[in-house]
Amino acid sequence: MADSTAQQVMDIRAGLSHALGAAETALVAAREAYTTAQERRERVVAAAIARRRRVAEALDVRLRQIDEQHRTDLAALAGAAAGAADRAAPGAAGDPWDDWQPSPLDRAAELRVGRVLLPHPEEVPALVPLLDHGHVVVRGDRQIGDDVVAGLLLRAVGTAAPGALKLIGYDPEHLGGGLARFATLAPAGVLTFVGPGGLGGLLDDLVEHVRRINETVLAGEYTSLRELNAATHRRPEPWRVAVLLGAGELSRHEQTQLQRLLRTGPAAGVHLVIQGMPVQSGPGVEFITAAPDDRARVSGAGALPVRLDGGPPQAVVAAACRRIADAVAAGPAPVALDSLLPQTDWQESSATGLTAPLGDGPQGTPVAVTLSDYPPHALIAGPSGTGKTNLIYAWMGALAARYSPAELAFYLLDFKEGVSFARFAPGRRDQSWLPHVRLVGVNVNTDREFGLALLRFLGEELRRRAEAAKRHEVTNLAELRAEDPEGSWPRIVAVVDEFQVLLSGRDAVAGEAVNLLEDLARRGRSQGIHLILASQDVSGIEALWGRPALVAQFSLRIALPRARRILAETNQAAESLPRYHAVVNADSGATEANRIVRVPAAGDRDRWNALQHRLWRRRPEGQGPPRLFDGDVVPSLGESPDYQGLAPVDGSPAPVVLLGETIDVLSRSARTVLRRAPGRNLAVLGTRVDEACSVLATAGLSLAAQFPPDGARYSILCLDPDARTAAATLCEQLPECGWYEPDNADWLLEDAAAEASASWPADRPHFLLVYAADAMPGGKGAADQLRTILRHGPERRIHVLGWWRGAALLREALGGQGSRTDAIGAWVALDVHGSELAPYYPGTGAPAWYPRPWRALHFDRSVHRGAEVIIPYGQL
Repeated sequence: MADSTAQQVMDIRAGLSHALGAAETALVAAREAYTTAQERRERVVAAAIARRRRVAEALDVRLRQIDEQHRTDLAALAGAAAGAADRAAPGAAGDPWDDWQPSPLDRAAELRVGRVLLPHPEEVPALVPLLDHGHVVVRGDRQIGDDVVAGLLLRAVGTAAPGALKLIGYDPEHLGGGLARFATLAPAGVLTFVGPGGLGGLLDDLVEHVRRINETVLAGEYTSLRELNAATHRRPEPWRVAVLLGAGELSRHEQTQLQRLLRTGPAAGVHLVIQGMPVQSGPGVEFITAAPDDRARVSGAGALPVRLDGGPPQAVVAAACRRIADAVAAGPAPVALDSLLPQTDWQESSATGLTAPLGDGPQGTPVAVTLSDYPPHALIAGPSGTGKTNLIYAWMGALAARYSPAELAFYLLDFKEGVSFARFAPGRRDQSWLPHVRLVGVNVNTDREFGLALLRFLGEELRRRAEAAKRHEVTNLAELRAEDPEGSWPRIVAVVDEFQVLLSGRDAVAGEAVNLLEDLARRGRSQGIHLILASQDVSGIEALWGRPALVAQFSLRIALPRARRILAETNQAAESLPRYHAVVNADSGATEANRIVRVPAAGDRDRWNALQHRLWRRRPEGQGPPRLFDGDVVPSLGESPDYQGLAPVDGSPAPVVLLGETIDVLSRSARTVLRRAPGRNLAVLGTRVDEACSVLATAGLSLAAQFPPDGARYSILCLDPDARTAAATLCEQLPECGWYEPDNADWLLEDAAAEASASWPADRPHFLLVYAADAMPGGKGAADQLRTILRHGPERRIHVLGWWRGAALLREALGGQGSRTDAIGAWVALDVHGSELAPYYPGTGAPAWYPRPWRALHFDRSVHRGAEVIIPYGQL
């Protein structure tokens, strides 16, 4: 039993050992399985971590790619926006204030008010459209809003051409103080203010302006001024920007008018900038919410934050306003002369009148001006510097290009000091001339006689045409030209600049000039003679305004800026005209007949020369240059047609003495004929040595040109030392000339007196030229001999051409106060007053003569009813 128990114990032990072994084996296996699972888990986790890392890295790469693309797109977007803004708001429309100055654009631009805030360093300007687009309403912070309004207005006036934009300010709360920084623009008419209570009237005026633009400017052809400008490249009306800075409650009428302007104003160039007034949103209205930092908003930028610019510095505003005001005062630049010229020259007929454009009207269309039976004549007035001469040039150019010289003839006279019309005649540098011009008179401010000569010439032409019309039984030029197509009947236009000089004074010249003017103005219209009288100021011309019948004939009135009394008394249109503009009125100045015209720059010599040379090359064959009279030029004997035409004549001609150039339309010489008749002697009177010597030299040389070398005798007696050189020079130029001085004067007088007392005439003429005859030596005997020569010599072909240094000294030489003066048949007075010449003048009067340099008074009792003013020739 013990064995069995031991066996059992051993079996149990073996079983336990086996179980423990199995358990240990199982534990080892479990341990191995756990280790394997742990390793597997770690490998899985590691793989997951690796996969997660790869995904994270891929995601990071993708995110970086997306971020980079976003930044690139944002940069491109910001750059494109900035570029578009720069193009939309160039120059003064968008430049920062530290580099800002006015820069007029050829189009309406959007205006910068600040910058849009984007998550990118590229600056994108915040812009608002105003001109040609709509209106701007500023709300929010008042002080910041004031700066916004100031910036908008400065940019607007800075981008518009001077005068192309007008501001109207309404500021009832601050009484205009909100626009005080722009006050410099007010005197130039760029800024006007409307006082408190004037809002209704302002809105009414703007509505009426819109109506006028639609009816008369756009006239159904265009929908807006912007469209008209795009089509014609002209802006006939300025923009009008009304700045409304608060108004309180609006009346029903004001609300209605405001809504009309918001709806219709932009098309007519009327725009509103409103602050402190409720306005409903609508098309064309831009809202700006003024706020500090990044809280501002502009409706055109949507929800994007905007940082507004500060207001423009006062120094910038002041400088810009002064510059703009000066430019407005100077006026807009003129259009080109070519705008007045036709496509083909000389295609028009002047039979019924002369019509040509003078410039552009407000709508950009040419304004035509006519001279015909009505209106027949024109008055032009404008203060110095307003473009009177330029306007005359423009008018002449437009006419000359349309009408040939056979259709139109100009006679030009300029009484002011200068040579405005000299360009139409040949000059030293340019030998061309305007083919239509027949006469040019310049520097005639001291030669009123030349103006009178022109009127006399036109009077003779009027009579010639009237007689031709009577022969053909017609009444006007058009009918005469139809009946006599082969005749030369151009329309005549006489232009007299500063004509009041001709009418100044109360003398015979002014009296005759007014009478001739009245006759020409009244009867000239039917015969194609037209007068254009121009003056700086016609208000003081008593001789003209005292004759209402004369003034009434000048129904065409052209007023330049600030011209006075040329239009009707109630017509003040010329007061506000800019430079290069004029009021053209064909109804004697009545206000309703006003037409505003923009005159081109015709005074530019290069532009004018191009036209003149073109027409000159087409001039009719054989047509010579116009007669040029220059009052500042001493005429030359060698260039005188009369002197050039002198030649020796066979037989015993009555020699002609040339003395100087007459102040006349025709270029002719004053002359005295030395016939074999009593009194055919010549006296030169005065103390001016040079002029006296010139007259005697002219006389001697003109005589010598009419005889062969041995055909006449010349004796020169010089009794004045100052004249010795001139007298000796003349003697050298004369053939067979005898020279005498004080010590042998008695020889000449004795011989000449003996010839004069002979019973037969000399075999050839004998001319005695005596210098300073009043200084004759020899006492009473010499004086008697001289009187014998003067009284009896001409009938025996002995003539005295003497110079006496005073009219009284000549009277003494003739025998004293009671002596006869008919021994001197002709005289030339230099610096001798008219009252001193009474003894040598017909009747009981005296000539109206006031001496002036290098002018003389010539009288020949055998041919003259009155004395004539002449210009002594300069010596050869």
